[in-house]
Amino acid sequence: AQCESQIKWLKDNGWSFYTVAELLEQRDQLPPKSVAITFDDGYADNAVQALPILKKYGGKGTVFLVVDRHQAEWSTHKKKKHNSGELKTEPKLTDVQVMELLDSGCFELASHTMTHPNFAALDEDAKFKELAQSKNMLEARFGVEIKTFAYPFGILKDSDPDLVRKAGYVGAVTTCAGISPKETLDPYMLKRIKISGKENLLAFKTRIRTGRRGANK
Repeated sequence: AQCESQIKWLKDNGWSFYTVAELLEQRDQLPPKSVAITFDDGYADNAVQALPILKKYGGKGTVFLVVDRHQAEWSTHKKKKHNSGELKTEPKLTDVQVMELLDSGCFELASHTMTHPNFAALDEDAKFKELAQSKNMLEARFGVEIKTFAYPFGILKDSDPDLVRKAGYVGAVTTCAGISPKETLDPYMLKRIKISGKENLLAFKTRIRTGRRGANK
């Protein structure tokens, strides 16, 4: 219900929906109220819950898919104490569901690596392999060009954006909170606004306007 009220508010208030790739490709002529909705990892609720809502309101989304997502538990790759087991049991998108997202015309398919590693723990060769192999495998499996990428856990080194570019992506999203003005936009360091289903519509409006939870947060 929260997700639908948020998408409906965006639609009713004149926001234009883009995929991340579209936002980058059309950044010179974007209207002031432009938004790209993103979904990380590849959970089944992207197809079960989000897709019908986006269809209803003419919205769009980008799903950053982990190739080896089934029966995987990657939370401990960030911190050992994060091993809750919740990620492993949460249903992931099947290939059929991914095709459903693509066939709808509402979704861009993008990469979130092969295995969702912690980039801080990998050397450049291993990171480039995660970048290139996931792009190639997703393109071969689903027959679409994979243009954008999301850094696992939002963890990256200063040299990583250049690796993403060299792997053939046109842009990448971080977990840095905020809004990326098109005038100073770095396509490989796009900021995002984290949206919680636990917050009310007023909190959502504040985040969309400021990029933060509240005026001083």
